[in-house]
Amino acid sequence: MTYHALIATSRAAEDYLGQRPLPDRLAPLAKPLLVIFGERDRRWRASSAESYRAVAGARVEVIPGVGHSPMLEDPPRTADLLRAFAGSGPVQKILEGRVDRGPGRSTLP
Repeated sequence: MTYHALIATSRAAEDYLGQRPLPDRLAPLAKPLLVIFGERDRRWRASSAESYRAVAGARVEVIPGVGHSPMLEDPPRTADLLRAFAGSGPVQKILEGRVDRGPGRSTLP
């Protein structure tokens, strides 16, 4: 990615989030949600994780001692959270079931 592409992408993301906060966009979807924040994230304050609790059924996790990339900084802990979430009731039903996406479309979840 070039510098200009990086800057354009960053600005577009900030504009998108400025129009309507992400938790507000996710709430109407009514899907299982796992939010993982690093306690030491410099990009997003860990305290902003609380805004995701407004999404019904959201599971919010803050990993201590970790920054912006929990999957790189603490892979075992992140994997444990993902495995537990994937094995939870609502997610497990989605993973085990086949989703009807209409004629000619994939039925994989």
